[in-house]
Amino acid sequence: MKDQRPDDEIYLMDYLRTLWKRKLMIIFMAAAAVSATSIYSMFLKDVYQASAVISPVSDKGPGEGLATMAQQFGGIVGISLPNSASSSEIVNLLKSNVLREKVVRKYNLFPVLFPAQRDAGKKAWKTEDMARLTLKLSSASMKASDAFGSGERTSQPGEEGGAGAPTMWDALRMLESIVAVKNNSSSNTITVSAEFHNPEMASAIVNYFLAALVEHMSEESKKVANANARYLENLLRTTADPIIRQKVYNLLAQQIEISMMAEMKENFAFKIIDPSRPPDIKIRPKKKQMVFLSLVISLFAGIFLALFAEYVKGYGKGEGVSDRNG
Repeated sequence: MKDQRPDDEIYLMDYLRTLWKRKLMIIFMAAAAVSATSIYSMFLKDVYQASAVISPVSDKGPGEGLATMAQQFGGIVGISLPNSASSSEIVNLLKSNVLREKVVRKYNLFPVLFPAQRDAGKKAWKTEDMARLTLKLSSASMKASDAFGSGERTSQPGEEGGAGAPTMWDALRMLESIVAVKNNSSSNTITVSAEFHNPEMASAIVNYFLAALVEHMSEESKKVANANARYLENLLRTTADPIIRQKVYNLLAQQIEISMMAEMKENFAFKIIDPSRPPDIKIRPKKKQMVFLSLVISLFAGIFLALFAEYVKGYGKGEGVSDRNG
């Protein structure tokens, strides 16, 4: 007579017999998955990450550093240091399309960002690759697509122009996936990092951004200071009150000091705490982890399919795995 067993009891030996019966299928699935993953990982390019840490220049107290600044700028009396840029302002500038476009144009990054579409011998762009370029950018820059929206592109081709040349929007989308900016509010620092296949170029891109940031902020500060100075000079010509004239002179001295600081550029709005260096270790792909993960997943998938196939076979005969083995 057949033993009556509880429905909720797990018959481990029955399942082990089923897995042993279909062991070749499980081994084949695992071997195929590991082989495919290994071959796929061989074609993946190594990615390196370079980073730099900067800190906004802090405001100094009213009695600290003013005497030194006065001596430096020829004994100007009553000057004050320019207001420092906040961390959020610097972060927004680093993420802005204005700064990124300056980096792309100044350092001619089109051939660097799109080497596969560039014919180095002819120094021209490959027109037949543009369809694949668009598809590649769409899949590799999902985050950038959300940031820039899905509007119609109207930007002009790259610096070199020509048929098939990537547009500035293509370059901006590519930089969106390469460069990352993180605001460390607890330490009042900002981390700028770049991921690229070439470690030297990854470090160079970070340095390009920092150099462009210094130039942009100094130019803007100088432009505003010079405009204010012209306004104050005109105000002096129309003002006779000695008290007001003295205040205007003090404001004018401050604007001159800001313009001079902008000319110096170094440590104008931020200082570099940890400069960017070419990394010596890649961050991805982690090929060993990929192969191990594919092995684990394929084993679980093989076990599931083996049990499912045995269940389907037994169900067609009106019995389950445990019934048939029991």
